[in-house]
Amino acid sequence: MIDILNLALATLPGLLIAIYIYYKDIHDKEPHKYLIWCFFFGALSTLPAIWLERWGMSLGYDVSPNIVTTAIFAFVVVGGSEEFVKYVFLRGYIYDKSEFDEPLDGIVYAVMIGMGFATLENILYAINYGIQTTIMRAFTAVPAHASFAVIMGYYVGLAKFSDINKIQLLLQGLIGAIVLHGAYDFFIFQKNYPALAGLTMVTLIIGIILSRRMIKIHQEMSPFNTTQTAEDTIISNEFDFIPDESNNPHSSEGNDDYTLM
Repeated sequence: MIDILNLALATLPGLLIAIYIYYKDIHDKEPHKYLIWCFFFGALSTLPAIWLERWGMSLGYDVSPNIVTTAIFAFVVVGGSEEFVKYVFLRGYIYDKSEFDEPLDGIVYAVMIGMGFATLENILYAINYGIQTTIMRAFTAVPAHASFAVIMGYYVGLAKFSDINKIQLLLQGLIGAIVLHGAYDFFIFQKNYPALAGLTMVTLIIGIILSRRMIKIHQEMSPFNTTQTAEDTIISNEFDFIPDESNNPHSSEGNDDYTLM
C-alpha cells in the first residue's frame, strides 16, 4: 500500500518538469486543455508500452549475461516500445491541431506526454519498491524521460513547419529519443562491465545539455519572437542530431536496476 508522502513524491517531479516546460513556452502559450490531455495520454501510453515490453520479454529478450540480448532489450523492447507509444500520441493527437503553431510546441507537447508517462510509471515503482526508489527516480528516471521527450519534440516541431524532409525529421525525433533512452537503460541493465554503469549518468547529463540547447533554439526561431527576425526556412544544421547554436542564425549564442529507468 502506497502512503500519501510516497505518492506525492512520485507525482511531484513530473508535474514540476511539466510546469517548467510550460513557462519555457515564452512567446505563445498552449491551451491548458491540450496540455492536460497530452499529460493524460502520456499516462495512458504506459499500458501499451507494458504490453509491448512483456511481449518482447516473452520472446526471450530481457536482461541477460549475453550483452547483445541485453542491448536488444534496452534499445528495442524498453526504449523502442516506450518512445514509440509516446510518439503515436504526439503524432496522432496533437500534431495536426492548429494550436500546434510553432516549432517549440513540439517540445512542449512531447514533454507533457513524456511526463504523463513518467509520472504513472513512477507511481507504479513507488507502490512496488518504496520511497527510496521514488526519491532516486526523481533525480534520474523522470528528468531522463523529459530529455527523451525534448529530443523527440524538437524534431517533430521542425517537421511540422518544414516543406521538405518531413518524414526524415519525424524519424530523427523518434530514433533520437529511442537511442538516448536505450543507451540510458543499457548502461543500467548490463552486468558484463560494471564500470559502464557510470555512463548512465553521463547519458542523462548529455540528454539535459541537448535539451536545454534545443529549447533555446526553438525559442529563438519562434515566429512569435519579435526580438529577432524569423527565418522562413530551417537551416541545414538543424537536420543534425546535435544542433550547433554557433551556426544558428536565430541564436544569440522488478529489479533494483530498473528503478533508474
